[in-house]
Amino acid sequence: MTTPATQSLANQSMILLSRLLLTQHEGAGSSSSMLAGLESDVHTMSREGFDELVSLASSNHVVVRGMEAFLKMTLKSDVGIRSEWAESALAKERSRISTALTFLHEICATFECQQYDVTVIKSLDHWPDLGSDLDLYTNADSADVFRLMKRRFDAKVAPRSWGDRLARKWNFIIPGLPEAVEIHMGRLGQTGEQVAIAARLAARSRQIVLDGQTFRVSSASDRLMISTLQRMYRHFYFRLCDIVDTAALSEAGDIDYSDLRTAAIQAGIWEGVATYLAIVSDYVRKYRGAGLDLPQLVTDAARFGGEEVYYAREFLRVPIMPQSARLYASQLAGLLRRRELMNSARLSLLPCLATAALVGQRITGSDKGIW
Repeated sequence: MTTPATQSLANQSMILLSRLLLTQHEGAGSSSSMLAGLESDVHTMSREGFDELVSLASSNHVVVRGMEAFLKMTLKSDVGIRSEWAESALAKERSRISTALTFLHEICATFECQQYDVTVIKSLDHWPDLGSDLDLYTNADSADVFRLMKRRFDAKVAPRSWGDRLARKWNFIIPGLPEAVEIHMGRLGQTGEQVAIAARLAARSRQIVLDGQTFRVSSASDRLMISTLQRMYRHFYFRLCDIVDTAALSEAGDIDYSDLRTAAIQAGIWEGVATYLAIVSDYVRKYRGAGLDLPQLVTDAARFGGEEVYYAREFLRVPIMPQSARLYASQLAGLLRRRELMNSARLSLLPCLATAALVGQRITGSDKGIW
């Protein structure tokens, strides 16, 4: 049971983690007093508080970046025990990531040997952190994928929810790999309504090298659209990794906003993408004093910003009514205007699916099998 005391600790941990990730950034407008306050909080942290911080960092896929920032603070003064805590957490997480990355590379190489297109989506966006599962997209036939995963990795297919079936995604369990491998086949989006993004994902992808291993990942524009679909149209919450990852993309100059706008309009989610970017910018501004350098074409299209986002249950929550509901309605209307009737029918099932998941959650304590 969550008590006011534990909820207060969680809130404090979220604020501290945000400060660690954002205020120490090079070029951030953090005052010396803000940094001094951050150092004081780190240097006086209890073991209970640290464990809560690591748990929250894990849920938000920022353990490596969070602990590196924490360690940087502890090394500025004689607080050796807290440095040891951070180093231990880092070593454990890096070991997990190393194992997962080796499997991921082997899976991708196996697909490519069979001349199947495969693109890593979401999971490597957080580097040097890694998500809680390994996400891939392929245009290969599902039967071929099943045979390949079974023959090469002795993988088993995990039970699928209604949402999984609509989205055309399967989770594979591989011996020796703690993380599930989630493979999207032929469709993207919360109900598999996004065929436009999916059809050109491989052609627009790019190669990156991590720890000496090469991976094919989605383009910056496709990456932002996939994140938007996940955050603004399905889960209605942000992880801190979404904030930090998107800020890094923006600061590196990797976002072609004209390309992003064109692609997002074709997918019917431009307003959602613009709103996603506005939320990230406002959250960054809260801790750095300045947000992202967003062009007017983004700010004009955004429906709302960070003022609507609130913290609850480990994540930054986006209100469903009326804000996200309006984005959903706009997406559905766009599909109907383009006469994408099958995709419109898929997307129209989302409210029923969400309602069933909510009822199941309240009755059984889990939405397993639905969402």
